[in-house]
This record gives sequence, C-alpha cells and structure tokens, in this order.
Amino acid sequence: MDITKVANFILYMIENKVSYINDKKLSILLFLIDYKSLQTYDVKIFGEEYIKAPRAPEPKILSELFDIIANQEDLEEEDERLYLIQELLDFVDIEIVNKQNFIELQFIKVEEEFDKSVFTKKELKLIDSMIEKYKDTTVRNIANACFNIEKVRETAKGEIII
Repeated sequence: MDITKVANFILYMIENKVSYINDKKLSILLFLIDYKSLQTYDVKIFGEEYIKAPRAPEPKILSELFDIIANQEDLEEEDERLYLIQELLDFVDIEIVNKQNFIELQFIKVEEEFDKSVFTKKELKLIDSMIEKYKDTTVRNIANACFNIEKVRETAKGEIII
C-alpha cells in the first residue's frame, strides 16, 4: 500500500470539500478508484488489497491501521504499522469520534498541501471523475454502489476482491 498516495488523496478530498469524509468513505473510495484503475489501466493506484466485509469492501492494511488508531493501541517501535501511521499523520491529523455504536475517524488538514505530483495524469483524471461522482454521497449510499459491482457480489465475505 502506498501511504503517501493515500495521505495525498485525503488532502485532495479535504481541499475539494468532499462531504462525509471519514475512514469508511475513504476506504470505499479507495476501493472504487483502485477497481476502476484496475479495469482501465490494469494496475491499482493505491496498491492495497480489498477484502469483502459485510457492509463494504475494506482495504486490508489501512483498515488494520485505522483499528489501531481508533483503539489507541500502543505498538512496538519496530512495528512497520507504526511507521505507516506516523507517515499518514505527517499529512493529516486524525480525530477519533465516538458514535453510538462505532468509532469514526475524521481527517483534519495540517500544514501539508495536496501534492499532485504523487499521481500520474491518468491517475488524477480517474480520481477526479470518482470524486465528482461521489463528492456529496453518504457513506451508506457509496457502500451500496460497491454492491452493484459483480466482482464484489461474487466474492465470499472475508475473501480478497482485488
């Protein structure tokens, strides 16, 4: 997984005033973008594996990082996940919001600006089109969009979709 691209994508969403940005919407958008990129260019932009979960596809590594952050787990200094979390936090702050039945992570811009040089022109064009399509879509509705994809429906729960 390319954490720098993920972090820059979060900054891009913040700068473009995407509604309902949280860890769930981010995860689903990453899946939709990587899925479309794989179909169109035969390569994923964010380099993540996506697992079929009950409500929506989940990025394997990023979901694990989000769980660690949400539960405020302490990691050993040598743990590679700590490095990934620290790199993400170099770009954005993450606020832990306790909701009634779950914990939501919200992203807050710090000093870093979106760096479009991290992406190719083709990647940016694809990202733009997906942001345009889902900018004001709720998490639930964007999750439903995933289940319109045959590959998502065919994949067994807990299995890798892409």
